[in-house]
Amino acid sequence: MRTRILILILLAVVARTVEAEQPPKILNCTQLLAWLTGDVSSSRLAELVRQSGIARLSASDERTLQQAGAKADLIAAIHSSDSAAEDSCPSRLAHASDLSHRGEYEQAEVIVKEMTATDPENAALHFAIGALRLKQGNLEESFDELSTSKDLMPGFPETHNRLACFFYRSDDPDNAIAEARTALSLNPGNAEAYRQLGMGLQANALSDAALNAFQKSLMRDPDNADTYYDLGIALHEKGNDSGAATAYRQAIEQQPDFWEAHNNLAMLLHESRQFDAAIAQFHEAKRLAPHEASIRNNLANTLFDKGDRDGALEEYRALFAEDPDWSYGHDSVAKILMGRHEYAAAVNEWQRAIRQNPTAAEQHRLLGQTLLLLHQQREALRELRIAVELGPDSPANHHFLGTALFEAQRFYSASQEFREAVRIQPTADNHYSLAACLISMGDYENALAELNVAMRLDPAQSVYTERREELMKLMKSKSRRVEIPSHFEGRDGDGLSKERRP
Repeated sequence: MRTRILILILLAVVARTVEAEQPPKILNCTQLLAWLTGDVSSSRLAELVRQSGIARLSASDERTLQQAGAKADLIAAIHSSDSAAEDSCPSRLAHASDLSHRGEYEQAEVIVKEMTATDPENAALHFAIGALRLKQGNLEESFDELSTSKDLMPGFPETHNRLACFFYRSDDPDNAIAEARTALSLNPGNAEAYRQLGMGLQANALSDAALNAFQKSLMRDPDNADTYYDLGIALHEKGNDSGAATAYRQAIEQQPDFWEAHNNLAMLLHESRQFDAAIAQFHEAKRLAPHEASIRNNLANTLFDKGDRDGALEEYRALFAEDPDWSYGHDSVAKILMGRHEYAAAVNEWQRAIRQNPTAAEQHRLLGQTLLLLHQQREALRELRIAVELGPDSPANHHFLGTALFEAQRFYSASQEFREAVRIQPTADNHYSLAACLISMGDYENALAELNVAMRLDPAQSVYTERREELMKLMKSKSRRVEIPSHFEGRDGDGLSKERRP
């Protein structure tokens, strides 16, 4: 008897599950328009229409659906339905779908919310609001609406897909994977569920499984630009840049106005030093999304690396004018200004860069170097000490702190910094700088040894030989009065020259 009761309970659970998995009974146009507003694909809606049927629509209603984003496959499925019921398409909801596809999510949401107020039990309308809020980044409000839609229509896989997207964007890939698998359990061939599963797996660093999920999605929906885009990201992270570029190009082929795909393809081209091709893609992305700051930033970076510093500066200045709080690019602008010998302006840019990234040792060092060129010794010393504190393993940081101390005639402290630079990176320039410091301290023997090392490491540098000859003369004179050569010059990796004085 107990076994029989258990079996009956299980059968009841199975019955409820099967009932929940059934697609909606006879669809209507309001549902189709709401789902189109929430970016359910036209091919998926065509599948639902073939499964469930739809109330008969007039030719004008079909045109309304097309204006809302319905494609030929959905219209063909509607024509094949033999339902006797009649329906009409609310034009306001079609307008909301059109607004959503043009990125005007707030205006679209206003319309859908007004319709939901008069039809609060409509799961499709709650789905549309949840999807629109998800696009706007209103995650908590999106979750509430999607949960309501799920409760009203528990067997609709697309709601679980949107919940998977919610969890992915909430940095919760485990729950994203769970929701995607729920969608697949309800509809094993669901392309969007495979896409969401791939995104969750990719976030969990399961790249092979993610690639497999994306490929399964494309097998079922080969025209989905978003899936090609996600596949491109996964392939790039896997190290397959040629495959990633192909995926981005396929995304663009399916959706020519997909600015993110243009942008990512351009970044790949930049990485392979195909600068002109990258710049062309960035310009196309900028045309499609003229107020997207990241595009202009990436374009400026590419122009900078190509060597077009004027073009890069123009893009950066336009970027900062449009988005004053943008946190990247000030260091590049500073380097451009350094090349123009506009040192005071460069200082301002270094300071902005440091305010936005105060623990960047290199930027403190470069600011210190610039201040040295402006003969602002005290400020330069402060920045260079910070650079050494933040980056104690950088030979350049020690080298330029040594340079600032040398110019302040604090020779012993300078020699300690130059010795540290030599220890980390025993280059000819570091040995030469240490020699200059030792000469100022009267330690000729060790200075000569350092010059000899510098000459051995870089025999083509004639200044080392000249300084050695001058030092030899000083040593032979055995005079108490030390006559230091007027200057010792060097050059660092950033192309900033320095002058050392006794």
